[in-house]
Amino acid sequence: MTPSALNLTTLELKNFIPCKDFKISVDFYTQLGFDILWQDGQLCLLALGQTKIFLQNFYEKDLADNYMLHLQVANADDWYQHLNQLDLQSQFDITLTSPEDCQWNMREFVLIDPSGVLWRIGHSL
Repeated sequence: MTPSALNLTTLELKNFIPCKDFKISVDFYTQLGFDILWQDGQLCLLALGQTKIFLQNFYEKDLADNYMLHLQVANADDWYQHLNQLDLQSQFDITLTSPEDCQWNMREFVLIDPSGVLWRIGHSL
C-alpha cells in the first residue's frame, strides 16, 4: 500500500492521570466540570466538552510530580474566574496561580490537582 493510500487521521488523544486518592480525584474533576462517562474501581473516563481524560487508580509520586498537561481554552481569564468561584482550594489540596501572558504567545495559569498533576490552562494571544 502506498503512503498516500493510508488513512492516518488521528481522532483523539486521552491522557491517563495518576491519582493519589482515586475517590478524591474523581470528586475534584467532577466539581471542576468534567462528566463521568464510565467508571470502575481502577479507571474513570471523564469528558469536558471535546476533552476526555482517564483517571487511574494508580499513583507514583515521581510520576505525578512530573506529569504536566496543557489545556487550551477559549478564554483563560474566564476559566480562572470560574475556578475561583468554585472555591476548590477550600475542599482540596490544590494550587491555583493567576493568569499571565507568557513569552510563547499564550495567556496561562497553573492548576495543580490533588495528586500533584500540573495543568497549564490557557488561550492564544
